[in-house]
Amino acid sequence: MKKKGLDMKKLLVFVLFVSLSLACVSCNKGAQTQGQILKYNMTQEPQFLDPGKATGIPEFTVLLNLFDGLTRYDQNHEIKPSIAEKWEGPSQDHIYTFHLRKDMKWSNGDPVTAHDFEYSWKRALSPELASEYAYQLYYLKKGKDLNSAVPAENQSEFSMENKYYYPKLDENGEVLLDADGHPTANTELPLSLDDLGVKALDDYTLEVQLEAETPFFLSLLTFTTYLPVNAKVVSAHPDWAKSTENFVSNGPFKITEWKHAEKIIVQKNENYWDKDAVNLSEIQFLMIDNQTTELAMWESGALDFATNPPPIEFERLKKENKLQIQPYLGTYYYAFNTSKKPFDNPLVRKALTLAINRQALVDNITKGGQLPAMAFVPFGIPDALSDKEFRTSETEAFFLDNNIEEAKALLADAGYPEGANFPEFEILYNTNETHQSIAQAIQQMWKENLGIQTRLINQEWKVYLDNRSSLEFDVCRAGWIGDYMDPSTFLDMFYSKSGTSDTGWTNKKYDQLIEQSRFAEDSFLRMRYLHEAEAILMDEMPIAPIYFYTRPVLVNPKLLNYIASALGYTDFKWAEMDTK
Repeated sequence: MKKKGLDMKKLLVFVLFVSLSLACVSCNKGAQTQGQILKYNMTQEPQFLDPGKATGIPEFTVLLNLFDGLTRYDQNHEIKPSIAEKWEGPSQDHIYTFHLRKDMKWSNGDPVTAHDFEYSWKRALSPELASEYAYQLYYLKKGKDLNSAVPAENQSEFSMENKYYYPKLDENGEVLLDADGHPTANTELPLSLDDLGVKALDDYTLEVQLEAETPFFLSLLTFTTYLPVNAKVVSAHPDWAKSTENFVSNGPFKITEWKHAEKIIVQKNENYWDKDAVNLSEIQFLMIDNQTTELAMWESGALDFATNPPPIEFERLKKENKLQIQPYLGTYYYAFNTSKKPFDNPLVRKALTLAINRQALVDNITKGGQLPAMAFVPFGIPDALSDKEFRTSETEAFFLDNNIEEAKALLADAGYPEGANFPEFEILYNTNETHQSIAQAIQQMWKENLGIQTRLINQEWKVYLDNRSSLEFDVCRAGWIGDYMDPSTFLDMFYSKSGTSDTGWTNKKYDQLIEQSRFAEDSFLRMRYLHEAEAILMDEMPIAPIYFYTRPVLVNPKLLNYIASALGYTDFKWAEMDTK
């Protein structure tokens, strides 16, 4: 089994690093657009279909096909011009100038302009929107300042006319909070929206200034938080993304039907600038969370793309050449609520982490070639030198898998010898048979290895996300898929202002290293900061890494030209169903 794990690791590294993890099916032409309908299971109801607020893979999959950004990955997984037909930069001052196409329209017929991008990025950073992914725009000049600013009184919705102030600081440089725990405005230090590093010079020219050199910025522009929204529609209808009534998009498809908890239907957007490249007439995004039901529908032909097949059937599906195991740049982990006792104690967190048998989980439950994770950043991401990985042999493991003796010693040092007097707690996971099986296995491991009792709680996707972000849990299942090919996409999320940590954990040295990595001009120094940050994360363990993802899927062999990236998205812009 050890050799098999090593071979899978080499396969993942090769595909992720050399080809950037692209799965693009044969480019043979099939039938014409008419009647080209795809049925895709995204398993869950999206929490948000607002690009500025979306955080999960179900949302990203839909949004990528509804919207188009300044750049887009093509079939060879290369960054290509999209809404921006060309650009200059970066200059020595880290300025890009993007020249937008003049033949672009929103799905309602409005023109797509540079002003929409300026509005969208400022809105995503605004304190009023409270976007968990706002930190992805901290690379913009003054991006962090705007997101940390204090809005003027009575501002609940974002507007380009809104006023903001820097927060007041105490003598130690800490933000002063009012009686309700909110930052206090320094009314003598206003922050202008014009200070942010994005400006529409005219309808079709966008100037972007970054805080520092950002080598992955053009790929970051494909990410959902950088996608545009229609400024006129969003200003008039703040709840525009909650139903089809006012929903407008600018991508290959437009939304036509949304039956909550059942399906979202999108159809070819006749106003899309590159509509001749779009072959599918319709995509039905289904929300089937039961793995057995999904498999039955796929095998009966009622589903074309199954994203959640049951692992118990993997061996049969492999023998029948039906199962595809695609690369997936991500980590499955458990998060500890460090604001609650006893999880505020790092010794407890370490004990629980070491008392998990990861190899048994991937061998007996997930069965999809996943690798046990003894670190957080997965394999396949380049280091400062492109021929070396960030996850090198020197940093491959921060702890030993299934290290029961050390776990018991740590728990005793924390004051709970053999689990004595350790309070019973809950393990939260979103509804899914595999998550349930993993939770049951870990529950048993902690009971047998440490003498600890737990209860299992499952919730549907949106409720689970809400409770996770509000820290209404003890320990919860979580997963993170990279947004771009860089270790910062994993380590940034535990920066205290990121909004995605969902652990309550903060560490000033960690924050400092993340900030230093953002502004480091030297790539070797930048990677050193990130390695040091991961070492702190794994020393204090607000999370317990479980395994590095793969993506087992079932795909109708008639589906051609789709793009399934290890970065988590599935792009159907060029896809078609071969009817031959």
